[in-house]
This record gives sequence, structure tokens and C-alpha cells, in this order.
Amino acid sequence: MTRPASRPAARAPVQQAALSAGLVFLVVGVLGFIPGITTDYGSLGFASHESGAELFGLFQVSILHNLVHLAYGLAGLILAVTAAGAYSYLLVGGAVYLVLWVYGLSVGHDSDANFVPLNSADDWLHFVLGIAMIGLALALGRRGTRTDA
Repeated sequence: MTRPASRPAARAPVQQAALSAGLVFLVVGVLGFIPGITTDYGSLGFASHESGAELFGLFQVSILHNLVHLAYGLAGLILAVTAAGAYSYLLVGGAVYLVLWVYGLSVGHDSDANFVPLNSADDWLHFVLGIAMIGLALALGRRGTRTDA
């Protein structure tokens, strides 16, 4: 007698959302290192407002900025393994992005304090990401998977 193959448990919606966000951050992190997709690639600096490279010609990036996106993406993939981890990733990650939004609005774009670096497009993208991630966490909650037999 053979046993039926076990199917992996379906992911909860909050896990799907965290996994998707993590994948997007990974892709954005990689794209930040590709000349052409990142304009003025030759001026890509490690950090500081003096990095003149821009992802899609719009969002100011640096090596540090790209590495942060890669780390954020990896964290999303790892934390999406559980519903609680996915919820935390979206909620805390969204809060971090809202802090970055406030930080970006508070420091001058030509200031040495703008070490990430951030420009106006980054600031408003961080606002949208923060609201979206927190909204997904709250809307999808920590619900685990349900299997209907």
C-alpha cells in the first residue's frame, strides 16, 4: 500500500504578501547594480548624498542603499516562512520605511546626514511602502493557514 504524497501547507495571505515584498526588494537591490537600469552608474558611490546614480533615472541609490534592499528582501523571504514572521516583517518593515520617510524629509538632501542617500522620489516611495506594508500586515493579520479536508 502506498501513502499519498503529502502536499506542503498552503501559505497564509500574510506570508504571500511578505514573500512578494521580499522578492521585489531583492529584484530592486540587484537592479541597482545594473548599468543602464541605474543611470549615471559610474557615479555610484558606497554611501553619501554624493552618489549620483539613480535607479530608473529617478531614485538615488548607492552601494549601501542597494545592499539594504538586498538584505530587506532576504529578510522577507526568511520571515515569510511563518505567518507570525511575515506579519512582523510587514509591520516592522513598514514602520522602518515610515521612519525613513520622516528622516528623508528632515535632513537636507545635500547634507552629510543624508548618507543612504535619499532624494525626494525616495522619500515619497518610502512613505507609500511604509503605508502599504503596514496596511497589508493589519489587513491580513497573523492568520495561519487553513486546510479544508
